[in-house]
Amino acid sequence: MYISVVILTYNSEKTISSTLQSALAVSDDIHIVDSYSTDNTLKILNAYPVHIIQHPFENYAKQRNYAIENLPIKNNWELHLDADEKLTPGLIQELKDPTLFNQEQIDGYYLPRIVRFLGKIIKHGGISPTWHLRLFRRGKGHCEDRLYDQHFYVRGQTAKLSGTMIDDIQMDLTEWIQRHNRWASLEAQEIYYNLNNGKNIKAKWQGNPVEQKKALKQLYYKLPLFIRPFLLFGYRYFIKLGFLDGFEGLIFYVLQTFWFRFLIDAKLWEYSKKEKFPNHLVKQ
Repeated sequence: MYISVVILTYNSEKTISSTLQSALAVSDDIHIVDSYSTDNTLKILNAYPVHIIQHPFENYAKQRNYAIENLPIKNNWELHLDADEKLTPGLIQELKDPTLFNQEQIDGYYLPRIVRFLGKIIKHGGISPTWHLRLFRRGKGHCEDRLYDQHFYVRGQTAKLSGTMIDDIQMDLTEWIQRHNRWASLEAQEIYYNLNNGKNIKAKWQGNPVEQKKALKQLYYKLPLFIRPFLLFGYRYFIKLGFLDGFEGLIFYVLQTFWFRFLIDAKLWEYSKKEKFPNHLVKQ
C-alpha cells in the first residue's frame, strides 16, 4: 500500500470504528494521535492494528504538525483524517489505484467532503462538496498556523480526486453548540488579531480550492457586522436551495450559517469594546 493514515482523536467513541474500517481498506500503516480521551475511544482503538500515541492538545494546527513531524510514518503518502470522517467506497477504490501515486509532478490531492448532519446527507446550500487537501507526499505537507479552520498546504502541484469522504457529525446538538461556541471564540480571536496586526491570509480567486474559499471569506468579512450572517443564511438556504434538505437542513443552516456566524460577530463586537485584547485569548 502507498498510504499511511493519521487520525486525531478525543472522546471519539461514536465514530472512530467507521473511520478506522474505511482507513484500513487503503492503508496498512495507521497512526492515532489521541488527546487523552476519557470515554471508550482507547478501548475501541486497541481492537484495531493501529499505532497509538497520546499528546496534549493545544489546537488542531499544532496537533496536526506534531503528527507530521514526529510519527514513524512508513509509506510515501500521508492521508489525514478527523475521527468522524470516513471514506466512501468510491474514494477507497480511487485510492487503491497505483497510478495516482506515480505522477511525479503531483505532491498533494484535494478530497471532496460531504456532510451528514442529524443522520442526513446535506446536499444543497453550496456546501456539497467542500474541498480539503488531506493527501500528500511525506515531507511535503504542513498545516497552517491558525486557531480555527486550518488547512493543509504542500510544496508542489496539486490535483483533485473524485471520490468523496463523509464528515459524519454524530454529536448531539448540545455538544455541537458547545463546540461551536469555542470555535466562534477562536475564529473571532483570529480575525481580531489579524486586523490589528495587519496580517493577511493567502487568498486568490483563481487559486487552489482553499485559496478560493479564503477569498470568499475575505469578501464576507468586508460586509457589515451583524448584517452578513443574515445575508449568508439567505444565500445558502434560499438561493442555493438549502431548504430542499428538509428539517435537518433547516436546523443545519440556521445554526451553521446564521447562529455561528452571528456569534462570531458578537464576540468581535465585544472585543472591540475592550481597551485591549483579552489576555486569556492572546494569540500564542
